[in-house]
Amino acid sequence: MSDAHDIIALERAALDRWGNGDPHGYLEIMAPEVTYFDPTLDARIDGFERMRDLLVPCTGKIKIDRYEMVNPKVQLHGDAALLTFNLVNYRKQRDGSEQPVIRWNSTEVYARIVGQWRIVHSHWSFVKPELKQPLSDPP
Repeated sequence: MSDAHDIIALERAALDRWGNGDPHGYLEIMAPEVTYFDPTLDARIDGFERMRDLLVPCTGKIKIDRYEMVNPKVQLHGDAALLTFNLVNYRKQRDGSEQPVIRWNSTEVYARIVGQWRIVHSHWSFVKPELKQPLSDPP
């Protein structure tokens, strides 16, 4: 297998678990020094312990029936890799149809650490978020 294929497989396995309410799939592939940006947080998260504190309370609370990883791209640079993709999460409706519930932009920075790919930085943002206009233009 190629490194790019391995990295995408790691991400998909973590997403599979996440959609079933299990954040540990991500925790298992994060480096101790991981950093994380999320649109729902005011500041960057630094370090594995803080990530664990953020994600473990999500256990059993997330249900994604299906997701689409759109146009994943891995850019390899030695023992570092950048994975970017769009993610569309779907939920089944009462009538059996599927509805997209959220769309994400994702940037995952992986590093090969002791022979294994680990996430060292993760950045998630909403696709086309509603942005509030400033009350006035800055001087």
